[in-house]
Amino acid sequence: MSLPPNFLDELRTRTSLSQVVGRKVLWDTRKSNQAKGDMWAPCPFHQEKSASFHVDDRKGYYYCFGCHAKGDAISFVRETENVGFMEAVEILAGEAGMQMPARDPKAQEKADHRTELIKVMETAVRFFRLQLRGGAGAEARDYLVRRGLDEATQDSFDIGFAPPGWQTLWDYLTGQGIAPDKIIEVGLAKPSQKGGKPYDTFRNRIMFPIRDARGRAIAFGGRAMDPNDNAKYLNSPETPLFDKSRTLYNQAPAREAAGKGQPLIVAEGYMDVIALASGGFEAAVAPLGTAVTETQLQMLWRITDEPIMALDGDKAGLNAAYRVIDTALPLLEAGKSLRFVLLPEGQDPDDLIRSEGREAMRALLDTAQPMVHLLWRRETEGRVFDSPERKAALDKTLRDRIKQIQDPSLRSHYGEEIKRLRWDLFRAPAKSNRAPSRRFMSSQMAKPAEGTRASLLVAGGRDVEVRLREAVILAALITTPDLISEFESQIEEMSCGDPDHAVIRQCLLQHATEAVETVQGAVDDALGEPALEKLCRARHVAITPCVRKPGDRELARLTIAEELAKLEAVVGLNAEIAEAAEDLNGPADETLTWRLGQAAAARQLAQRAQSEDKAEYDLGPNGAPINREERSAFAALMETIRFEKPRS
Repeated sequence: MSLPPNFLDELRTRTSLSQVVGRKVLWDTRKSNQAKGDMWAPCPFHQEKSASFHVDDRKGYYYCFGCHAKGDAISFVRETENVGFMEAVEILAGEAGMQMPARDPKAQEKADHRTELIKVMETAVRFFRLQLRGGAGAEARDYLVRRGLDEATQDSFDIGFAPPGWQTLWDYLTGQGIAPDKIIEVGLAKPSQKGGKPYDTFRNRIMFPIRDARGRAIAFGGRAMDPNDNAKYLNSPETPLFDKSRTLYNQAPAREAAGKGQPLIVAEGYMDVIALASGGFEAAVAPLGTAVTETQLQMLWRITDEPIMALDGDKAGLNAAYRVIDTALPLLEAGKSLRFVLLPEGQDPDDLIRSEGREAMRALLDTAQPMVHLLWRRETEGRVFDSPERKAALDKTLRDRIKQIQDPSLRSHYGEEIKRLRWDLFRAPAKSNRAPSRRFMSSQMAKPAEGTRASLLVAGGRDVEVRLREAVILAALITTPDLISEFESQIEEMSCGDPDHAVIRQCLLQHATEAVETVQGAVDDALGEPALEKLCRARHVAITPCVRKPGDRELARLTIAEELAKLEAVVGLNAEIAEAAEDLNGPADETLTWRLGQAAAARQLAQRAQSEDKAEYDLGPNGAPINREERSAFAALMETIRFEKPRS
């Protein structure tokens, strides 16, 4: 409906914002000046200890210097009460003693009807409370006491009991003058299929009133006393008052407790919420028998930035957590996420608090995992990634999941964390027991035959060249870490015989796409500051153009690509020679000589790419460039084998 001109202005004039806000916060008396209407408090919209929430009572506006929430009395009521604009206006107008303008007749009729239905529900709450205290509720009272719910807790949550009779509630409500159609409309009774009198929906059940954000009863949840009942828990059906996908159990008290700094905990059911609240964790809510919906997530984020999902540690609890992740990923924003706690298997919050105390629950909440870790767990737990195909499938699945995140910055951070977890899974643990790559295998890995032990083939001289080239590659990447992803697979396969090189490579891969300072800081933290300085000041590194001119991205790319190609050639040649030395126990065959020739030819192509290196080499058989250090080794081979292509 439209409001007359000046109505809202008059409403704001009559409304004291500090009084409206004061119902939800505790003012900081040291910073506040009530005489001037200058009030300060911890923000009710996010968890904090300092008073960064400012209310200017004279101007009628609030602003938080922490989360930047701002608005007037109407917006404050909308956010804290989770109501629409017109409903917020109605609340404030009622408090200010102002008559709301005449509504559209149909809208007014609908609002009045809703008010009547809520009265029916509140009457039912009182009836169930009386039944629990009477003789019919003795067994239910005993059960509640065994579960640790004393009378004060029962009163706090308005817990009641629906007796076993088929029309007990029906007869009571109709006796109070409530129209039968309203009893059926709110889901408290169902029409008989046999033409008889309607019968009660809830029978022989402990009753938990479900209230909206303003604390009004809109539905019930009932726990069966009969262990053979088909439904252990039963909720009210969907009604004009109740939409279970848009409702959270215990929302209003939880919102108030979260505003005072308590962590918002999302449990699985009524008893979990009550146990948590009784144990001092009053900011606890629960969905109503379904997976958490998008609307419920938005409601949670209005209360706090990072609700904690507290779920059972069994398979069902994990599956529930995974469903929440699927719902939440497209909705995530910077500062709006979820954390997860998995309780010990076989225990719910009530069991944990009663057996180990509230401190055990608090310690568990302190270990809550970020959502990205549970996402990783779902895709990797119990699976073996022993082939490129399986690893590629994991990468694709994770990429598809992360693509659902709409915020580009958040999506990038998720990608970086997944990359770090992937490194931990595939690289660090496997390095010690992984078979060496044939492509990048050090000559030290090949066991020489007896007749060649003294040969320069196994003297390790070529390892020096490998380490020099690796040093240039690592230094170039340190100056331009945004190129790491472009050469990632080749960097991962570098042998890195030098332990410092291996550590630097790991730092680079873990901090790819981050700033130069971050990468350099990671290396310094891992090896100490002298290590990085030593690497970059080494003569063969210092004279490299891209190291002398840091920031020239294209020059760095060309240098890295060229050095990787040369490294591949020299290491490949080393591997072939080492294998040839191993095979020389028997007569040489033409296949062996052909392999040596091909390896040497590959080396030649790499060497021709850099003119300053040509003087270091002589030409061997078939024109292949042979390093002077290798000449004597090849000479020994030439005495026993012919460098010819095998005959077909």
